Amino acid sequence: MDVARFLKQPTGSFFLLGPRGTGKSWWTRKSFPGALIVDLLDAGTLRELAARPERLRDMVHAASACSAVVVDEVQKLPDLLEVVHCLIEERCGKVFVLTGSSARKLRRAGVNLLGGRAGRLSLHTYMATELGEAFSFEGALRHGLLPVVVGAEDPDFQLRSYCGLYLKEEVQAEGLVRNIGAFARFMEVMSFSHGSVLNLAHAARECAVKRSTLEGYLSILEDLLLGWRLPVFTRRAKRELASHPKFYFFDTGVFRANRPKGPLDEVSEIEGPALEGLVAQHLRAWCDYSQGGHALYYWQTRSQVEVDFVIYGESGLYAIEVKNTQKVRSEDLSALKSFAEDYPESQRILLYRGRETLLRDGTQCMPCENFLRALRPNSIPE
Repeated sequence: MDVARFLKQPTGSFFLLGPRGTGKSWWTRKSFPGALIVDLLDAGTLRELAARPERLRDMVHAASACSAVVVDEVQKLPDLLEVVHCLIEERCGKVFVLTGSSARKLRRAGVNLLGGRAGRLSLHTYMATELGEAFSFEGALRHGLLPVVVGAEDPDFQLRSYCGLYLKEEVQAEGLVRNIGAFARFMEVMSFSHGSVLNLAHAARECAVKRSTLEGYLSILEDLLLGWRLPVFTRRAKRELASHPKFYFFDTGVFRANRPKGPLDEVSEIEGPALEGLVAQHLRAWCDYSQGGHALYYWQTRSQVEVDFVIYGESGLYAIEVKNTQKVRSEDLSALKSFAEDYPESQRILLYRGRETLLRDGTQCMPCENFLRALRPNSIPE
């Protein structure tokens, strides 16, 4: 699908990180037509540059007509960063775009080799407003919004293949874990933690591994950009708050693909986390694409009063609660009211599965689908 993305092209060189299948290659080719493309997924190119990384310098100097150089999946050959650093220092007159689907090797090799001369951008799954009329709320809840899945003839098969791709190519092929079966089991266990506060001791027992092993697995999951932790909002806290983060898969379709299902599962046990995860991935993308240095949190007191999402940045303070219900009940607003007692300047929003837009006790209650369809960078629907 030819979909215009919200990610803006910066000035200067930069890293572009995002999970496989989010459209990094498509975006770079659209944004930098005529660029010199160095595709490290091509076995021949990878083999030649691995044997002699300095060959990249010859390639860049030979491409005198190109104003940009795109190195796809740079984490496969971190030694190229030294060559890129030298070329930037030489002021070769080219912009370097370094894409990657794993932060692990880059961090180990030292992204700082570029001396702060390259920024970092993130490309997320589609936002609803990027798709416009092609966006299907029910389809997004079921299959997520990965570009390689949206529009596929068989999205369920595509999702299963996608998850298998990561296990085989990124985890097993790179030798990140010794027991791929244990890691696959870990992925299933983490699907039960999607949208929940992390309990590493409990997850380790479920996986039948040591806690230190599970923490290593979680680090791999985050490095591969498949999952992320949501921290607690603690600015000017007026009461005791929770200390542990929540966990989310980066896409609700990937969550569903890893979540085992059976006759003993209630619909709400899957639909609720799927809805919350869909909102989470939109808000995370909104923070990265918007101006003003916004960050995403959640808020929870020691007494388990919780607000699902808190956005804090130059545009303001937003508290957002997500409910998988058709009607707004008074108890649904209680956590937002508690948050307002501590932060009266906050704007409060409740998202639900109904159809009416309401204003109750200072809280804007909106259909979740309407909110997502209207959410775009630098603007929160009201």
